[in-house]
Amino acid sequence: MFKLQETTQEREHYDHLSEYYSILVATEHLERAYIRDTIPAQDYTPACLKLIAQFKTLKELSWVDPLEFIKEYNLKVPAATKRLIEMGVPATVQHQTETELKKGAKTVAETVQIYITLMDSLKLNLLAVDQLHPQLSDLIQSLHKAQASDTVKQKVKEWLIQLNKLKASDELSLEEARQMIFDLER
Repeated sequence: MFKLQETTQEREHYDHLSEYYSILVATEHLERAYIRDTIPAQDYTPACLKLIAQFKTLKELSWVDPLEFIKEYNLKVPAATKRLIEMGVPATVQHQTETELKKGAKTVAETVQIYITLMDSLKLNLLAVDQLHPQLSDLIQSLHKAQASDTVKQKVKEWLIQLNKLKASDELSLEEARQMIFDLER
């Protein structure tokens, strides 16, 4: 049996190399798919953001220089290099028009405003269903406009479904309110 490493540090080094490789190759394929229009922008953007975040995290944890890695292993990943090392943002963000940027910023600001209002209501113990339901409905609609992740929208939907099962005059318990605050903050 052949071992690539003798120590934990060597194993970590090879792990970082394999992670760089997988992120670079995945990003290269994602960029090409986006350029060829085989992946829609709404799927491309979150996938690209995830790869960028993974790359930045790995870069902080690793002593491996990504450019040296690409050169040493003769990788042909020009789109990934541009996206991950030079730009650091998805093409959809990089090439947004000023109007799209303003519209996106407005949507995010509205979403944040609704979120803060809901959190304030919970913290002030305004726990009646008829007080919280409209705010949750507004939040889910705003999250859809802002193209938030499905995970975020799912949590809000779960709370909305739970409130739909109750009467307007019912109130959340302090424990339920605390759980909702916890879920929304995550």
